[in-house]
Amino acid sequence: MIRKKSLQEQVIYQIYIRSFKDSDGDGIGDIPGVIEKLDYLKDLGVDMLWLSPFCSSPNDDMGYDISDYRNIMKEFGSMGDFDRLLAEAHRRDMGIMMDLVLNHTSDEHPWFMESRKGKDNPKRDYYIWADEPNNWDSYFCPDAWEYDPVSRQYYLHIFGVKQPDLNWRNPGLRREIFDMVEWWLKKGVDGFRFDAIHLIGKPEGYPDYVSNREDSEEFLQYRNTRQGHDYLREMHNTVLSRYGNPVTVGETGGTTPDSARFYVDKSQKEFDMIFHLGFLEEKSTVESQAAFFREFYSRWYKSLSIDGWDALFLGNHDLPRFVSVLGDEEKYWKESATCLATMLLTQWGTPFLYQGDEIGMINAGFDSLDQFRDPHTTIRYTEAERKGEDTDKVLADMILNGRDNSRTPMQWNSSPHGGFSTGTPWIGMARKWEDINVEAQQNNPDSILSFYKKAITLRKSQRCLAYGSMRMEEYGEDILAYRREYEGQSLLVLLNLSSAERPLSEDVGCDSRIILSNYTAAQDGNYTVLRPWEALVLDC
Repeated sequence: MIRKKSLQEQVIYQIYIRSFKDSDGDGIGDIPGVIEKLDYLKDLGVDMLWLSPFCSSPNDDMGYDISDYRNIMKEFGSMGDFDRLLAEAHRRDMGIMMDLVLNHTSDEHPWFMESRKGKDNPKRDYYIWADEPNNWDSYFCPDAWEYDPVSRQYYLHIFGVKQPDLNWRNPGLRREIFDMVEWWLKKGVDGFRFDAIHLIGKPEGYPDYVSNREDSEEFLQYRNTRQGHDYLREMHNTVLSRYGNPVTVGETGGTTPDSARFYVDKSQKEFDMIFHLGFLEEKSTVESQAAFFREFYSRWYKSLSIDGWDALFLGNHDLPRFVSVLGDEEKYWKESATCLATMLLTQWGTPFLYQGDEIGMINAGFDSLDQFRDPHTTIRYTEAERKGEDTDKVLADMILNGRDNSRTPMQWNSSPHGGFSTGTPWIGMARKWEDINVEAQQNNPDSILSFYKKAITLRKSQRCLAYGSMRMEEYGEDILAYRREYEGQSLLVLLNLSSAERPLSEDVGCDSRIILSNYTAAQDGNYTVLRPWEALVLDC
């Protein structure tokens, strides 16, 4: 493990291995492909690479269904390839963050295959079995329970049928998990992103829901529970604290600013930061993006800054491309992509970039069901058909918001398949890949890629952006404005989150110096109006 840098100073880059770079022409990205692009990532300026799950898996959920925690998915390469990646990343002073799925395994994991042999099997209690199911539902299926004719009981699966939930109440299972985490730490892994970790604390007795309202405290009684926090503190004290406290981030859906503090407060000793999900759903209910983000970031900063830290992201492998849903890809593609990047890289917290963000990749533009590869897209469509719902409406939603929008191949150049592979990619290319690619932007000082490099460099050079306090300010309609302050320095960030010119309602002062702008022709110092999607960072 490389020396851990301050969380405040890091920029983390997520790699969805299957779609990043294919080294052997089989149409599937792999670990040698990641190694091939390490110099590109170093030049971008990122500090740590978060790798999507790469452990052995039958890929019912694209690797989030692990069948062997101590081996490498065959499509991605070998353990020797991973060891080489670790060494080469460390040689460039970049860390490797591993994506670990600990709420469930694949039904092809040896633990589950043993568990289903019968009630007396030593591994039976590694999973959750019941004679009769309760009324819990699943994220991917109508019901969270599946009858197993082999052992004549139901098993719990909060996700897919082939993803049985682990029983963290079993101390033997926890020991196996902690031993496995330690095994990867001994290899030199620098951090972990824990998938769906908010679901591990199932309540004793597995009671029925008492409410069907999603805003009720009783809804989804198996997430963000006291038992889950107990297990996470045990993992920290048993393993993580003994290996220099690797960087940790937990995926914790359903958390509020208040409940999130239980995960990240330093006194709790659970995680460094969490991904609190749902901002896209919240944002869809408001007209002004600036008003939404002003309230959203203020709320989380007020709670987490007491004794914790935050993780910042606009895109990942589960979300559509943010320039397509938050920006204006048709009229102001470059401007909106760089404006939103400025927001991400100047806020309070550790920024997480997703592959392709830095070149402004857009939604795939698929228009038929057969173009999608996410298995749960098909499940959702089929279920809508079964219920007699409007499948055209379901398809339209998937085209805009489906997970495959972010899983199309990384666009390296304008050669066939975007330089991703010499073979046929496992999924189709996104729209405009011939024009939106790394090679087209690499040597263009006015490109989105060049802007990302400038913004990352600025974040690293200005301690105010890493360590400073954050205070929202009012500068007019559609303008998100906030001040970062640290040790006597004050930086003002002005973002026009709209496709129209917006006047500034307050004078920011003519002596303010621009240290970052996303327009080639910068403002002249008389800051009276912001152009569409204009972003300014002022030293004032």
